[in-house]
Amino acid sequence: MSKVLIINGSPHLKGCTARALREVEKILHENEIETEWLNIGNMNITGCKACGYCHKNDGCVLKDIVCEASNNFFKADGLLVGSPVYYGSANGTLISFLDRLFYSSRFDKTMKVGACVVSARRGGNTATFDELNKYFSISSMPIVTSQYWNMVHGYTEQDVEKDLEGLQTMRVLGRNMAFLIKAINDQKNKNGLPIKESRQSTNFIS
Repeated sequence: MSKVLIINGSPHLKGCTARALREVEKILHENEIETEWLNIGNMNITGCKACGYCHKNDGCVLKDIVCEASNNFFKADGLLVGSPVYYGSANGTLISFLDRLFYSSRFDKTMKVGACVVSARRGGNTATFDELNKYFSISSMPIVTSQYWNMVHGYTEQDVEKDLEGLQTMRVLGRNMAFLIKAINDQKNKNGLPIKESRQSTNFIS
């Protein structure tokens, strides 16, 4: 069975971000997609040290939740990331986590499906949404869209319950994510992944 790894970047396990993620998860389960959660918002996660360890070894030099997440990410068909909006950007803990997860995990992420959801009391959602999608777009991961940008509004979980448009957007996202995962897996089983070229790096420094 296909699986999606869910990363909750909020320190609140029953907050607005978690509520949005659960709405997506409900639809994934209805479409026979398994899920696994990692709540990292309260963890003490150090940012990347640019030490180069992961270029020569398996995983990150900092043996913490990022290494566990990397193994789970490798086995998953999709990654769903949620973040609250802080000053027009994602939770700093989540960014430290994602920087190291994507940089140190050297496995091919081609055609693993990526989606993010964001929550804010009022503004900053679209900037955070763009920020998180960049992790997927640099990794050959198809990005799942919905009928609107993947966001909910509110200050508490109860506020999000009143955001009917936001919750509907989450449900559409769940259906689109399940469909895309199944379609990609079907194509992979028939024809494999797209042809990979040798990586070219342009450097204008003489």
